[in-house]
Amino acid sequence: MDFTNFRMPFDINPKYSKKVAYFSMEFAIDQALKIYSGGLGFLAGSHMRSAFNLKQDLIGIGILWKFGYYDQARNHDQTLQPTWTKKMYTFLEDTGIKFQIEIHSAPVWVKVYYLAPEIFQTAPMFLLSTDVPENDHISKTICHRLYDANESTKLAQYILLGKGGAKLLDVMNFERDVYHLNEAHALPAAFYLLRKYGGDKEKVKEKLVFTTHTPEEAGNEKHDLFMCHDMSYFSGFSIDEVKNIEGVDDDRFNHSLCALRMARVANGVSQLHGEVSRKMWSKYPHICEIKSITNAQEFKYWADKPLYDAKDENDGMLFDFRKKHLKKRTFRIVADQTGNLFDPNIFTIVWARRFAGYKRADLLLHDKERFERLLNNPKYPVQIIWAGKPYPMDYSAISTFNTLVEESKYYKNMAVLTGYELALSKALKQGSDLWLNNPRVPREASGTSGMTAAMCGSVNLSTDDGWIPEFAKNGINGFVTPQADYANLSIYDQDNFDLENLYNVLENEILPTYYDRPNDWRKIQQNAMDDVKVQFNSDRMADEYYTEIYA
Repeated sequence: MDFTNFRMPFDINPKYSKKVAYFSMEFAIDQALKIYSGGLGFLAGSHMRSAFNLKQDLIGIGILWKFGYYDQARNHDQTLQPTWTKKMYTFLEDTGIKFQIEIHSAPVWVKVYYLAPEIFQTAPMFLLSTDVPENDHISKTICHRLYDANESTKLAQYILLGKGGAKLLDVMNFERDVYHLNEAHALPAAFYLLRKYGGDKEKVKEKLVFTTHTPEEAGNEKHDLFMCHDMSYFSGFSIDEVKNIEGVDDDRFNHSLCALRMARVANGVSQLHGEVSRKMWSKYPHICEIKSITNAQEFKYWADKPLYDAKDENDGMLFDFRKKHLKKRTFRIVADQTGNLFDPNIFTIVWARRFAGYKRADLLLHDKERFERLLNNPKYPVQIIWAGKPYPMDYSAISTFNTLVEESKYYKNMAVLTGYELALSKALKQGSDLWLNNPRVPREASGTSGMTAAMCGSVNLSTDDGWIPEFAKNGINGFVTPQADYANLSIYDQDNFDLENLYNVLENEILPTYYDRPNDWRKIQQNAMDDVKVQFNSDRMADEYYTEIYA
């Protein structure tokens, strides 16, 4: 294939003929391609699959991470050990394209790889690498570790994705109507376009759309403006010109704010997150409209088809048999990793996602007495599994992970697993009865893991955050804890309020339903499977991006 005159490799549905380039730091496409860390990647992966399903004129642009995020191993005492292993991919095609971009006032070579749609049934994808012989050692390391802890390396990664991705489109003579930034990481693309169009901001605005995933201002990345300038982030525009565009006379450059001022339209990733974002950014003038398009996950990839078939055939016995089979399969992983033998007849709770402070992985353990009662209840026995990858330099999150590992040594019905990537994520959703999600409200922008859990017959128990207000009907398709006036509660009081309610729902509603009224429990599972199937399938989301954002 001649990539310098690239054309879409399949016929485009006329409904989706707007030409789009989708920029993301991470894509969770398949277990074999380790270029993601967590939820942002899971979302982007589902978006690429749905773009392929709907035959949209959309390509993905990302980075080929040599060591991925990291591999989650264990020390001799079972605690977390991040390891970095070079990844090899024979299914990626070398495009033969090499070009230079400026990073830190020096030319850096960029090599481009192609993921063809037929490999994993995705939109065509282009992955950028600086790990080539022509570059010096420092330049080679730009694409080594996803979200590198070194600030200048991280900025160089953003420049590679944004400026490199935008230049790639020019090198390929592949004109795009829309440059979609999934988070603000690829913002250097906007400054590349601004340089290309001779400083015409309106022309850039016509092309640029932005998805924000961060529901609090402090969580949006800021970096030293002069450092960004020295790194060649702004494609030659001066500090004063950048301050004028960003609209803040501050020496900390706010990537998201600048994206909101350069884009034509933006969106939050749930109805609640859209409201929170509009309120959060409203104090700044000249930002674009912020809509809401709720995140979703691809049904075809995540849903357990035999479980849906049993549901549709109204065969309760077959449905329960299938769920038990999925649990057995998952418990082999538990046994292999921990030596604990879990029982498929016992109610199984899973908490699995990125370890971050606001997600409160260890909340149930804040009341040790009640936790012990839960795990030692002879009438309503439970098993509980944790999994998730903390950021390798987030020592607080790693400490939480290690605390859970230490605690698990006292219980044969508690396990903490490593290797939380696509394959383990899928297994845990299939093997859980209850998907536990307890972030501090309103810190969770979307929280898509609960969607894919529901697609596998796992029932959600969640605080009322992210996508949950749009989905949950308490006691009918899941369980939601009551809301407090969180704005006026201290973190300590909020945690105690939510903890009390989580235990109350678990002890008084969920466990009695599961054990004493299995038909009612099955009905809740099946209601969730019905309610998640269309509204939270990423085909709906990919369609909405075309009708509401790209149009």
